[in-house]
Amino acid sequence: MAVIDQNAASFSRLPDSFEGLTVTGVGFDRDTLQRAGIERAVAFAAVSSGDNSNIIAARVAREQFNVSNVVARIYDPRRAEIYQRLGIPTVATVAWTTAEMMHRLMPGPVREEWRDPSGQVALGEFSVDPSWIGRRYTDVERATAVSLSTVSRYGQGLMPHADLVVQQDDRMHASYEVAREAEIITILASAPEVGK
Repeated sequence: MAVIDQNAASFSRLPDSFEGLTVTGVGFDRDTLQRAGIERAVAFAAVSSGDNSNIIAARVAREQFNVSNVVARIYDPRRAEIYQRLGIPTVATVAWTTAEMMHRLMPGPVREEWRDPSGQVALGEFSVDPSWIGRRYTDVERATAVSLSTVSRYGQGLMPHADLVVQQDDRMHASYEVAREAEIITILASAPEVGK
């Protein structure tokens, strides 16, 4: 883990238990990022106080260093929506900043968004294995026995319809039986069966 800041005095706020690297510099500067070990990074969070700096840093990490899990904190919600459409995951509100940052940096196969009082049915956000790309979501529903609610694609919500197909980086929102969560995750994490 590495932390980059323009002001070296900022590192004094890190806990004594922090064992990562501290790098003084600008978060979107290529040399600074390389000193921080960006080539080995599996996740990158741009959380400075400037929207423009965060977007530039996020784009450099994703486009020039191919970091797969990138997120930028954006204070202006209107800008956040635009950047989401450009494929840059953003977090715009303080109330859920931490949870969204962790989810974007370390995405799991499912994130529960709601559960009924009995605890038997939930609404969750699922990731879908790239081998499903090009297949219809109706095929996904049939294979998993879930009820598709919406699809998040580049910051936009899409209502399901018969011809909606899986695209890269889609997140699927579906209702499911909680007891079947592991089974559903297994199905979505593997290639679809031929002829199904």
